[in-house]
Amino acid sequence: MADLDAVRGAGVPEHLPSPSGPPASGAPSPEGAAPAESPGAVMTLVDHLTELRSRLLRCIIAVTVGSAIGFIVAPTIRHWLVQPLPPDHQQLIVLGPGDAFAITLRISIAVGLILAMPVLLYQLWAFVAPGLTPTEKRALRPWIPLALFFFVLGVAIAWVILPFAIQFLLAFTDENLVATLAAPPYFDFVTTMFLVFGLLMEFPIVLYALARVGVISSARLRASRRFIILGLAIFAAVATPGGDLVSPTVLFITMYVLFELTVVAIRRSGR
Repeated sequence: MADLDAVRGAGVPEHLPSPSGPPASGAPSPEGAAPAESPGAVMTLVDHLTELRSRLLRCIIAVTVGSAIGFIVAPTIRHWLVQPLPPDHQQLIVLGPGDAFAITLRISIAVGLILAMPVLLYQLWAFVAPGLTPTEKRALRPWIPLALFFFVLGVAIAWVILPFAIQFLLAFTDENLVATLAAPPYFDFVTTMFLVFGLLMEFPIVLYALARVGVISSARLRASRRFIILGLAIFAAVATPGGDLVSPTVLFITMYVLFELTVVAIRRSGR
């Protein structure tokens, strides 16, 4: 009994904690327990697919809202789009009962894509940015608003050269080839031209991004200038609708100027 009293006096508790109780602070977790997720944990493939689905859903919603606005203002936009035509060709014909609705729908979607472009660019950046280093984020972040500027620039260039392209194409009509314009092909030509010019103006962003991740360099682009010029000329001729000479020429000149400015920007960034 004296020995037991001595142990109690030494501060040893009579009843030790149960093995099923919570571990003491600093003690290792029991085998099989899930470790706490660290803040910088790598996303799994399922996480990436879930994130991609979320971003795509937001893009679809933005385009849908923009298309709804475009559907409301489609008659006004349709009136603007026929202004580049000569006065005696501004009354276009429709060949089927659903052509007018299809034209309105096409104009609405084109307007929706243009209005939703800021949201589309942001969602693209938000999806790509987590995989970039802080240095790459700082280098690419200013180019996101520039991407919107380039898209608007492309649409504006398409609007400016549209009358010249139409005049060039209609100059080949005569008393045997009478120009009786149908509405569906004309509005397909116009809306495709706007979207193509706007999207192709985004290629400086792609070049700069590839340079930042080390795929290309300014020296390599300068060494390949002749091949790039040939590629731009072929691409401008193939991508532009209508088959006229004005649209691909203006598109090629604009893309080449932007290419040279992009090479300067890449060189100044140290790549």
